[in-house]
Amino acid sequence: MLKRELTPGPQGRVMSGPYRVLFEYLEKRYADRLVLTFGQIEDLLGSALPAGAYADDEWWTEARVDIGHPMCSDSWLLAHRSARPNRPARIVVFTRG
Repeated sequence: MLKRELTPGPQGRVMSGPYRVLFEYLEKRYADRLVLTFGQIEDLLGSALPAGAYADDEWWTEARVDIGHPMCSDSWLLAHRSARPNRPARIVVFTRG
């Protein structure tokens, strides 16, 4: 049986699932502002971003953590960052705060 690693988040929450590696990347960076291309994010995830990431800014900016259903937004929200996409340039600015 495989043991699933969980990464602790704020207030005892844990980040698990396919977006955990993005959470860890964002959490471990000291810079208050990080700029990642969509391609860099996909490389971290090991898979393509959902179509909504390319089609809708709200996919990135909707501030919610869905308990029980790991979402990509959990990875930056639990790392205490906000996401501001520039979809035409295919980049996202992650800001601590």
